[in-house]
Amino acid sequence: MFPGMPVQANKQERKLVKVFKSLNSADKETLIAFSEFLQSRSSSLNDIESTSEVPDKPLVIERPETESVVAAIKRLTATYPMVNKDDILHPISNLMTSHIMQGKKAKDVIDELEQLFDDEYLKLNNT
Repeated sequence: MFPGMPVQANKQERKLVKVFKSLNSADKETLIAFSEFLQSRSSSLNDIESTSEVPDKPLVIERPETESVVAAIKRLTATYPMVNKDDILHPISNLMTSHIMQGKKAKDVIDELEQLFDDEYLKLNNT
């Protein structure tokens, strides 16, 4: 696959490609969206680890008029760096799936994502 890459990575890549090829187009879109979410989660965790302090309050990042669900997850991850994304991974993935697989409107899913992140933030402050 890539020169200098460990053999284990090649096996994982081949397995991922094999699974991807076996999926229908809707499931492929879900897998891509989910992998983009995981990538953004990893990026935000790296950003937080590279800074010495995590803000106590959410950052102000305006919601654009038109936004994809994946872009909203990235925005909310940046807005709420203090929220542990592992704690809300399952509900986020359910919301993404409802958008991609069941056709739920992006605006409605984003509204629910915003509420999910806000609720998780409020839990942090009440403990």
